[in-house]
Amino acid sequence: MEGDVTNVNRKCSAVTGSGRKLKDNAADWHNLMLRWEKLNDEGFTIASNIANARRSSGETEGSSGDLVLGNLALRDECEKLEDVVNKMAAIVAKMERLMASQRGLVDLEEFQFGPQGRKVPLFHGWNAKDFVSSCGLLLRSFTSELRLKRVLLREVAHCVERDLSLVYLSCWLHQPLVPARARLALEALLLETGQRHLPA
Repeated sequence: MEGDVTNVNRKCSAVTGSGRKLKDNAADWHNLMLRWEKLNDEGFTIASNIANARRSSGETEGSSGDLVLGNLALRDECEKLEDVVNKMAAIVAKMERLMASQRGLVDLEEFQFGPQGRKVPLFHGWNAKDFVSSCGLLLRSFTSELRLKRVLLREVAHCVERDLSLVYLSCWLHQPLVPARARLALEALLLETGQRHLPA
């Protein structure tokens, strides 16, 4: 998932109406997921700093001055991690708006062409409902992952057990609630709208 698909050479630049909207939405999904991945990497670094600082404070007593400085640094890192999670929440909110837009296109197509929608696909083979189905998987995955991130945000700062903190960090990094099929759904979305091309 490299690059900004809004800059990709588009074969379907003349697409208008519903097709144009779906194509733009596909590019938006891609760009939101790129932003999410960047935030995930940033959050992992911060969460690692928090886990290391928390374990260090649990292992060494030090002077009261050291404890105060350590607590201030830990609080600063926790605030940074909270900021990352808030930015992730903003991304999910944008995904929800994209889904509302795509559901609106389904309603429009049903109004124009009847319950079955248009007979001829907008691009290669998908109809408007196929786009909603694919993007629904993406939204469900990232909504669930955001809930997990909020739990990890709460827990990582209080954990002094090394093994448990490693579990938290692993969960943050590997994003278990964003399955491989969600990433495949994005690739399929980009292929369908002509913003990805199969290798020759």
